[in-house]
Amino acid sequence: MANEVPDVSILRRQVDRRQLQEIIAGLAEGILLIDPAEGIVWANERALDLHDAGELAELGRTPDEYRRNYMLKYRNNHSLAPEQYPLNRLLAGEVFKELVVEVVKAAPRGRKQGWRCIQQLRGLVLVDAAGNPESYVLVIEDLTERFTAEERFERTFAANPAPAIICRISDLRYVKVNQGFLEMTGYKREEVLGRSTYEIDVLENAGVRESAITSLREGRTIPQTEASLRLADGDSKLVIVAGQPIEIGEEPCMLFTFMDMEPRRRAEQALRQSEERFARAFRMTPVPTIVMARKDFHVLDVNEAFAVVMGYAREDVIDKPIALVPIWSSSGSRRQLERDIETDGALRNRDLELRSRHGEVLDCLVSAETVGIQGQDCVLIVLQDITERKRSEVELMSAIEAVMQDTSWFSRTVIEKLANLRGGGTSNGASTELADLTPRELEVLGLLCQGLTDVQIVKALKLTRNTVRNHVARIYGKAGVHSRAAAVVWARERGFTGASQKARPTRSS
Repeated sequence: MANEVPDVSILRRQVDRRQLQEIIAGLAEGILLIDPAEGIVWANERALDLHDAGELAELGRTPDEYRRNYMLKYRNNHSLAPEQYPLNRLLAGEVFKELVVEVVKAAPRGRKQGWRCIQQLRGLVLVDAAGNPESYVLVIEDLTERFTAEERFERTFAANPAPAIICRISDLRYVKVNQGFLEMTGYKREEVLGRSTYEIDVLENAGVRESAITSLREGRTIPQTEASLRLADGDSKLVIVAGQPIEIGEEPCMLFTFMDMEPRRRAEQALRQSEERFARAFRMTPVPTIVMARKDFHVLDVNEAFAVVMGYAREDVIDKPIALVPIWSSSGSRRQLERDIETDGALRNRDLELRSRHGEVLDCLVSAETVGIQGQDCVLIVLQDITERKRSEVELMSAIEAVMQDTSWFSRTVIEKLANLRGGGTSNGASTELADLTPRELEVLGLLCQGLTDVQIVKALKLTRNTVRNHVARIYGKAGVHSRAAAVVWARERGFTGASQKARPTRSS
């Protein structure tokens, strides 16, 4: 009938529901209102967004329709049974809170994966004045971003090769461990998770152990510190450990990260042993040796043989530039040595004259090599005194020359063999011949063959010392030799003795 009076209780319930809807429409949480008889009767905008729905009908009016449209899974990936769905539990009169589920909407045609959202749900019952259930409320909070971030953290934590472990601050028990930590320590995952920091002490023998433990209990950052980490086999490993406060599932935790210092310790030990062996060899070698810094050519050390041969005590030369150590007969030779070291970092068997503290001129073969000592680039200079050897060679050449002059009946073959005695039985057939020497160089070579020193040649030819040295150097270069004795042998091989005879610049051997 048109003038039939509507049920007052129904009108009042509709008015109350509209007032409730107005109150909750703008809340940040999603709200679903469920009527025992009508099913889902209202949803705010946030609840629709959290279901990827544009209108209420897309959710489904009844629990059965809702289950057809949306599949719910627990966080362990197990699907909810029909009676476990929130709507069914509410209609059964069950109140619940903090139910975390993953809501998956069926994928549209052409798409492999549907929409998904992680939600935390609370179920409330609204009762009337008599205490009877009138309607139900489902409160929905979006946890997708938080759980997605946690999933990213889980993947990163597990894949990170740097050893790491996480303990819960409330009871100091380990809740997570990555593969890097297991490989470094030899533990199995089940041997770590659930155990306390007292059982696996990551701060054992730490330099700041007490303050680190205090920071751990208070949830504060633990700065990097050295510690001794106990391994599964009972051995220990030197590590650098640091602690960073984090939250895992809204629970305060401490993330410990580690740097394995064992490889560095072994390398340092090997380096130390190597340097100790070098130091012993350096002290004991009978050949005068200098160690200087390559950067500025300052003398760092000399051995005992240097003091014996050169006459200078260690304290006389330490910390001085090599240029100020008074052993050089020629500053030009010393500068050339420095240039070779700067350019090549090494040189071999350079024939130089050095001067001892007592004024004695020594013929030396000088070699140098760049070496690393305690992280510093250094140069090792070895001085081989060949003064006696050269004197013996000159005396032998003089004897050979006397035999050649007094026994002209010797055959050419015998003469060449005598001349080659000190040259190791070799001849440099490819060397420049006597014809390539200037008259002055032939004069200087002749005097060398007679055993004269540079000083005596200067007096004999009335030349400067540098001029004589230049002539000698050019003779060495053209002959392809590196010493006086070799130059004399080279000349003898070509029949040139320098004793009252003209040079025979021929091309025959």
